[in-house]
Amino acid sequence: MIQGIRKSLQRVSLLIVNVGLLCLTSTAADGPPNIVFILADDMGFSDAGCYGSEIRTPSLDALASGGLRYTQFYNTARCWPTRAALLTGYYPQQIHRDALPDLPGGSQGRRQPWARLLPDLLRPAGYRSYHSGKWHVDGDVLTGGFERSLNVRNDGNFFTAKGNFLDDQPVVPAADESGYYTTIATVDHAIECLQQHRTRHSEQPFFQYIAFIAPHFPLHALPQDIEKYRDRYLAGWDQLRQERYQRQRASGLVSTPLSALEADLGPPYHFPEALQKLGSGEINRPLPWDTLTVEQQRFQATKMAVHAAMIDRMDQEIGRYLQALEQAGQRENTLIFFASDNGASAEIMVRHGGHDPAAAPGSAASYLCLGPGFSSAANTPFRRHKTWVHEGGISSPLIVNWPRGVSRTGQLSTTPAHMIDIVPTVMEAAGLQVPTEWDGQSRPALPGKSLVATFTADVPVQRECLWWLHEGNRAVRTGDWKLVAAKNEPWELYDLATDRAEQVNLAARLPDKARELELLWQKYTDQFTVLAAPTATEPQKKSKKK
Repeated sequence: MIQGIRKSLQRVSLLIVNVGLLCLTSTAADGPPNIVFILADDMGFSDAGCYGSEIRTPSLDALASGGLRYTQFYNTARCWPTRAALLTGYYPQQIHRDALPDLPGGSQGRRQPWARLLPDLLRPAGYRSYHSGKWHVDGDVLTGGFERSLNVRNDGNFFTAKGNFLDDQPVVPAADESGYYTTIATVDHAIECLQQHRTRHSEQPFFQYIAFIAPHFPLHALPQDIEKYRDRYLAGWDQLRQERYQRQRASGLVSTPLSALEADLGPPYHFPEALQKLGSGEINRPLPWDTLTVEQQRFQATKMAVHAAMIDRMDQEIGRYLQALEQAGQRENTLIFFASDNGASAEIMVRHGGHDPAAAPGSAASYLCLGPGFSSAANTPFRRHKTWVHEGGISSPLIVNWPRGVSRTGQLSTTPAHMIDIVPTVMEAAGLQVPTEWDGQSRPALPGKSLVATFTADVPVQRECLWWLHEGNRAVRTGDWKLVAAKNEPWELYDLATDRAEQVNLAARLPDKARELELLWQKYTDQFTVLAAPTATEPQKKSKKK
């Protein structure tokens, strides 16, 4: 009898344990999602397959088919300002990470103490945060709230770890280092962090920030990846733009006419000595393809092949990370974002270790940049490039995938959105309120809006405007109206509802509308100046008086 009672008690105890485990599992499943933000560097709007490209990106395409693609998502036109906006939720000009007309700022600018990074904002919900890849934010990574970091600081050579930092300490590669490639190493570290989190902190949610340097110059890629595309681009950038544009139109990504190539517009910065080093195959204008020499056509097509190979490998590594996420049992409740920090780059330069004309294109001894011809194709259907705030410079793909939170799978979101919206979106998804103060100091309201509502319905995000300024290039968008100007050039006005490629300037025809938007741009410029001026450094204040 006693033995029977013991067995009954054991069964009851086992039932209680199982119910308890079930409750814990249910609670974890219903808790805040893991957050993963994957950022590409200098990747154009049309460079992913799901945005019109011929480049093989099955991992991104799968994220898109199981998630949501945004057709009007914006960045800041440059790498470090975009990273500031992404991780703080503020326009970079508000926090000294880009210049205002009367206040210098930029990559060396220091944020105010209240301009905290996303890891600090997520900490109240128990998040642990991990960084892998490019940083380009002021301050050390761990000081910014991350638990672990691989800081890829050697952006001049994809084939060595020399110059990188691990947990804010210098990496010392082996003397006989071989087989290293930055894109692979970035995901190796991200997977290592994921596995460590699973082993030691599985009860907590995590935020992973995976910031690839690819496909930023120098164009460095693995030979087997280059081989896939070696002859793919010999038909030229004119043909490639048409091919991508037709796929974009067919999928509903765009409805605007294709922009005309600006054959007289070259890189944003002119380095004549670089052109000499690169040889007679280089060309710094997007001239009609059939006017190029055979040597120029082969050189340009090879550069595009390396660019494509870098994106192809990035996608392969994203797939490897997603597989690790699946194996960790974290896929269902992980909110994944993918975007690019700016449009494709028209820059042509030779930096770091220089360029060996005899070296194989894409190898460590070569130093190649995409240039304005194929950059225009990468930014299809828009005009201009990185650093400009015309659509080609600021339009980014944005893919959002969250099996438990995005119901509009495989659909398009046409609401205009911006990097400043990521922090409020993540905070809402995590069930957190954006703090109004930090360490007793009040924090300005975030300028961005949460995009969570767009995950389940095709609804517009209500805001007064979106605003841009970078190196004298300026723009403002309200509704479908956009006012934009390159540095030292007059304002241009476009109706983006019908002309997102910015081909028909309406400024002279609609001067009142142009003036209305100009005043709106100035209103925000003045507000940001008032906010940033009290915390400007002394050298900035002195330069302002001059």
